[in-house]
Amino acid sequence: MKPTITKAFCFEAGHRLPNQSSKCKNLHGHHYVLELTLMGEIKNEQGSSDQGMVCDFSDIKALVKEHVINKWDHAFFVYKNDTPVVEFLNSLQNHKTIITELPPTAEHIAQMAFDTLKIQVNKTFAGTIEIKKVKLIETPTSWCEITGS
Repeated sequence: MKPTITKAFCFEAGHRLPNQSSKCKNLHGHHYVLELTLMGEIKNEQGSSDQGMVCDFSDIKALVKEHVINKWDHAFFVYKNDTPVVEFLNSLQNHKTIITELPPTAEHIAQMAFDTLKIQVNKTFAGTIEIKKVKLIETPTSWCEITGS
C-alpha cells in the first residue's frame, strides 16, 4: 500500500442555494477548509530535496493556492440559473464571482476542487502521485468528501 499525505487550506467564500427550503436560500458565507489527500511512492533519490517524501508539502501548497485558493478565496459561488443574484453580482465592478453549473452545495464545490486538482496533479507530477481524496469542510460539523478511483 502506498502512503498518503494530506494538506489543509482555508478560504472564505459566500454562496446561496436558491431552491433550498431552509435558511441556506439566503446569501451567506463560510470559512471553508479544503483538505487534499495525495497518494504515491516515497521518493528515494539520494540527495534530492524530496528524498523520503511522497511530495514536498510546499509543492502541494503552491499548486493548490494557484489553481483553487487564490481564485476562490473571498469569492461568491452562484448557480448559473439564479438569475437575480447573477445579475446583481455582474453589476458589481471587479467582483470575484464563480458561476457554477449546479447549485453551489458543499458536494458540488468539493467536486469542482477535485476535478481541477486532478488535472493539475496529473500535469505537475506526471502520474507519479494521485489524488486519493478531497474533503471540503463547510462548517465544523458538516463536510463532503470526494474520493478518487
